[in-house]
Amino acid sequence: MHTPSTAPPSVPPRLHGWRRALVWAAIAAVLAAVFALYLQPDFMVTLANQVWACF
Repeated sequence: MHTPSTAPPSVPPRLHGWRRALVWAAIAAVLAAVFALYLQPDFMVTLANQVWACF
């Protein structure tokens, strides 16, 4: 008879130190790029117009 394991098989293996740092660096870069867009007034006007066009 099959004995159930303690962890489901879909759990990914833990990332090693440098891979984890690389993932966090990529996340930080994406967030920095998004926040940099908010500093541009033209982008903010375009975004506001697109949101307003939804209504």
